Amino acid sequence: MRKLSAALLLLTASGITWADALTGDVERQPLNITAIVMFFIFVAATLYITYWAAKQNKSTKDFYTAGGGISGFQNGLAIAGDYMSAASFLGISAMVYTTGYDGLIYSTGFLVGWPIVLFLIAERLRNLGKFTFSDVASYRFEQKPVRVFAASGTLLVVAFYLIAQMVGAGKLIELLFGLNYLAAVIIVGVLMVLYVLFGGMLATTWVQIIKAIMLLSGATFMAFMVMKAANFSPEIMFKKAVDVHEKGNAIMSPGGLVSNPIDALSLGLALMFGTAGLPHILMRFFTVKDAKQARKSVFVATGFIGYFYILTFIIGFGAIMFLTNNPEFFHEVTKDGKSVMELIGGSNMAAVHLAEAVGGNLFLGFISAVAFATILAVVAGLTLSGASAVSHDLYASVFKKGKATQRQEMLVSRLTTLALGVLAIILGVAFENQNVAFMVGLAFALAASGNFPILFLSMFWRGLTTRGAVWGGFAGLGGAALLILLGPTVWVKVLHNKEAIFPYGNPALFTIPLAFIVAFVVSKLDNSERAKIDRAAFDAQYVRSMTGIGAAEASDH
Repeated sequence: MRKLSAALLLLTASGITWADALTGDVERQPLNITAIVMFFIFVAATLYITYWAAKQNKSTKDFYTAGGGISGFQNGLAIAGDYMSAASFLGISAMVYTTGYDGLIYSTGFLVGWPIVLFLIAERLRNLGKFTFSDVASYRFEQKPVRVFAASGTLLVVAFYLIAQMVGAGKLIELLFGLNYLAAVIIVGVLMVLYVLFGGMLATTWVQIIKAIMLLSGATFMAFMVMKAANFSPEIMFKKAVDVHEKGNAIMSPGGLVSNPIDALSLGLALMFGTAGLPHILMRFFTVKDAKQARKSVFVATGFIGYFYILTFIIGFGAIMFLTNNPEFFHEVTKDGKSVMELIGGSNMAAVHLAEAVGGNLFLGFISAVAFATILAVVAGLTLSGASAVSHDLYASVFKKGKATQRQEMLVSRLTTLALGVLAIILGVAFENQNVAFMVGLAFALAASGNFPILFLSMFWRGLTTRGAVWGGFAGLGGAALLILLGPTVWVKVLHNKEAIFPYGNPALFTIPLAFIVAFVVSKLDNSERAKIDRAAFDAQYVRSMTGIGAAEASDH
């Protein structure tokens, strides 16, 4: 494969058909000076924000949660920025380009999780927690075992997401900017460390906000130009696309991407409940001052994310209109016998080529820089959640048993950030030529199977005990990891075995109930003195979760 051998990781086996990474060998492009200039403008602006944020960070609360001073609208835009990754932008638009209507079906999968976050999680999470979601999960339980589980879940999700992001950054820069892969990975690692090390959550939030505005602006312009070419008529746009697409009317029919109903249902559950278990998303609800702003964050984020996915749908059909019969935009489009459709769709670069078609080289440079900026922002958020898991959940709460000073905790957090930066660069280089598609699927499955069930039960079920939370949580985490390992994504496509032991690509349908069942059974059988304390503390937790009274001291009891 000449342009991209595996592209923005179509997670067909795991059910998620786009991922936050690029894999395989890429053909390095000529140096894109415009893209590089725009990228450095973005970097310079965000580094200035980091410098400003560093002067605001005077406590652990400032570092972890921006002092709780982010407004609901700003936080919603930042949360949307976490979701609007480079892969979502490039991958979904390319999916629409190749498969049509199915691309919209998949993009709405992520939106389904937000009502759960809005109505079940956001308010209680903000009222109960202080810095991380493990503050909530461990609120009425024995701190050490539950925080160890919560930190383990956080670090596992962060690790797999981080590897995919680092590989994606390297491949994207190699493809778009013409830079060396190693140099690209090091640039991402260094900037990631700078954002988190000095700026903390305040800098990370504003980086996400700026990135989200840039991405939404660029995508809006592209969608506008597409609709202008179709006389602002969706009917004309669809008709033009159907007339030139090699699949014809078939692109308007749903159901072509996941034909197996078990995999489809499992994917839906992973996307729905995984959203409510992603640590770097949950951590953002502590950056606002109260539960009302937390709810507003979800409302705003849902609106921006929904709008963004509508834009990618229009961009995908616009790419069909503009590009299919215009091979002058491509070099060597018929090389190796590939059609224009195969070449663009296979590389997931439909949006990038459309940017050149509607806005010339200047707009192409802007979109290229934005695509890389999206990865930078997401990586910074992941790193901060990982650092907080080590410094706050493990060091301060478990090892020091709440007696660590703010200075000690901040030192551990910054050392962890440095370690994660070095580790991310090493893993990015180590996995350069590996198919890491399964890692994104694993991250969602882990979040849905381990983090969400325990978070949910701890807030809504009086009978949950410390033992039930730990056993249930680890059963979900371990089960998800094992079944993905034994499934077709890893066992066949990565390890090259002939047949998968577990036949389905996504295990959420099986591992989410497993976590709930194990937690329920173990809790019911637990008659220890600690279990009595856990159950008795539910009423006090419930009052705090509904009213927020004393929320600032929620994890200091």
